[in-house]
Amino acid sequence: MQPFISSDQNLREFTFKAVVIGLVLSIILGAANAYLGLKAGMTIAATYPAAVIGMALIKILKGNILEENIARTVGSIGESVAAGAIFTLPAFVISGIWPRFFTAGNYMTSAFIMFSGGLLGIMFVALLRRVMVEDAELPYPESLAAAEIHKAGQGAASGTSYLFGAMAVGGVIQILNSLSLYATTWTKWVSFKAALTKVAFKGKAAAGQGGLLLTNPGISPAFLGVGYIIGPKLGSLTFAGGIIAWGLLVPIITYFVAPGIMPEQATDAEWMTLAAAVWRHIVRPIAIGGMLVGASFTLFKMRNSLITGLKRSISDVKKAASSEVIVDRIDKDISFNWILVGVVFAAICALLITKFIFGTTLLVAFVAALLAVILGFFFAAVSGYLVGIIGSSNNPMSGLTLTALVITALVMVMLGVRGNPGIAAVLGVAAIVCVSSGVAGEMLQDLKAGHILGGTPWRMEVGDILGVILSAGLLFLPLVVLHEGFIKKAVNEDLNKRQAAQVQVVKYEGARTELRGEHSLAQIKAMAPDDQKEVLGLDAGFGSQELPAPQAGLMADLSRGIVEGKMQWALIVVGMLMGLSFVLMQVRSPMIVSVGMYLPFATTFAICLGGLVKGLVEMLAERKGFNDAQKTRVENVGVLVAAGLIAGEALVGLLFASFAFFEVNYALNGFVWGMNASGLANAPKAFFVSLIILAIVAAILVIIPMRNPGAADEPAPPKA
Repeated sequence: MQPFISSDQNLREFTFKAVVIGLVLSIILGAANAYLGLKAGMTIAATYPAAVIGMALIKILKGNILEENIARTVGSIGESVAAGAIFTLPAFVISGIWPRFFTAGNYMTSAFIMFSGGLLGIMFVALLRRVMVEDAELPYPESLAAAEIHKAGQGAASGTSYLFGAMAVGGVIQILNSLSLYATTWTKWVSFKAALTKVAFKGKAAAGQGGLLLTNPGISPAFLGVGYIIGPKLGSLTFAGGIIAWGLLVPIITYFVAPGIMPEQATDAEWMTLAAAVWRHIVRPIAIGGMLVGASFTLFKMRNSLITGLKRSISDVKKAASSEVIVDRIDKDISFNWILVGVVFAAICALLITKFIFGTTLLVAFVAALLAVILGFFFAAVSGYLVGIIGSSNNPMSGLTLTALVITALVMVMLGVRGNPGIAAVLGVAAIVCVSSGVAGEMLQDLKAGHILGGTPWRMEVGDILGVILSAGLLFLPLVVLHEGFIKKAVNEDLNKRQAAQVQVVKYEGARTELRGEHSLAQIKAMAPDDQKEVLGLDAGFGSQELPAPQAGLMADLSRGIVEGKMQWALIVVGMLMGLSFVLMQVRSPMIVSVGMYLPFATTFAICLGGLVKGLVEMLAERKGFNDAQKTRVENVGVLVAAGLIAGEALVGLLFASFAFFEVNYALNGFVWGMNASGLANAPKAFFVSLIILAIVAAILVIIPMRNPGAADEPAPPKA
């Protein structure tokens, strides 16, 4: 394939403005994906937003297409580092390894984990790039689309208006949400009391009681955007998981456990509390079993690609080590010697973390570092190969990470490692492998786009190293802001209620011995957020309704369960059998269904609506008789709009989480539309505003793509 810019042309490429724009985008898009991943359990590829935004800024600064290529490459790497971080780092908190998330030691540990994983991914990709990028069998669909964005941008065509316009809409809606200017939730408990039956309970006849919790879809442009991008089929599967959890398992379990637990005249609020407890402590472990089978089945379906990728990775290492230096600009990677230095340095970082921070023996630390390098290499190769086939957005990172975690946990058990050091070592290796595979997939996608455009590989690789360094140093901070921001918000609401009820003292008798005893409200206010959450018994931060972090919760439960032998095997096995039944029923993605069970119902509901909107767009395009080229343009515009909605909400959400983190009072005083703002947020009659907002977002996702199909005789661009 002849590159867009030939190798004998020496355009400016690795310039200050291109690198700086890329680094800024890396942090912004990485933080936005951290927000999305913690709330929805999914991330989106940052290649398209980085391409569009970087192209717009470089054009303003009179740059060229190769500078745009560098800006996109560096700008998209933060998303993959963030994805690896959110899938694993919150697990240290959820598992109890880190009682407090925000400490200097935890920051350094997280930064070195992200840097080690990212550096491994880059070094391994530099080793394998030439063969994998030039392989005609790997279509790299998203790379082709990204390259076409840059090519189209050389003329009048540009997707910046769609992206930035949608970002503004998503941001404004999130501002209204954060200021409580419309009703965000509507819940109703439908009791089964009218159809009571006698059931056996502790040897006595008792009346079965229970009900069904009805709620609204999440009023979230980001969730609708995610649903739009993954489409109606996967969106419906996510919603199916929510229905199984809240429409089947929670009502049945509640019906049979209620006798003897709930008072005869229990209020609807008490029933909803019981239902939430059933979901958290019974249904979610079942979902974990389903996710295990789903991840295994996903890898099994890809077994031929995995085996091929592993075989090729071994042969490619031999070729890379024995190849002569290539002077052609578009084929020059980082030298093999520097690759070895990078791999050794990352391995030393992993060893030092495991030995001196996690407190294992030198042997265990050495084995953990060796596992991180070996698994990181193989899964980086596999991730890159899969990205070449199905694109970065569909890369099964969580499945690869789960495999690495289980292998590491079993090795730790064989070495006799128990307790928190063993769990921390397992999570550390899994985190490094997760970041490595994510960075490798995203980087190969960008290198393929650069290969099409005529970029210089070693400059792109050096740019990604800079992006990984900056991301590793800064992406811990958005996690802190989100985790502690949501905790502080919940703590303030809880303390206000206690003060109104004239409660002066809170007694804590939980697992953390240093916090046991009685605490005044003033003492609680002075505590660190994680301590406040523990003393008050709040559902906030990582693993809560607001920040479910499903993959991190799964990693935490598996690592502790395997290493300490305390797995909730009864519920896990039930979930595994459920996952097996999904496989036998030929469910398209058992993993997605299980994730839907793990997420809050409002989230899965909104994602499903977004998928249905995408289905409506596809149906309208078919009815209007659009040809394949027009359908592709409609889809590409829709993806940019959806990505803009996601980015707008995420960035504003981070802003308001920062307000909560720094305890900035942004509550509205006075009246809005004739009602007090705080009252409006909970007024059932005001929920119509939320429905209007959902309708507006849905209309935007339909109207804008349908109005931009292009002419019927224009050639078809690659699909985004």
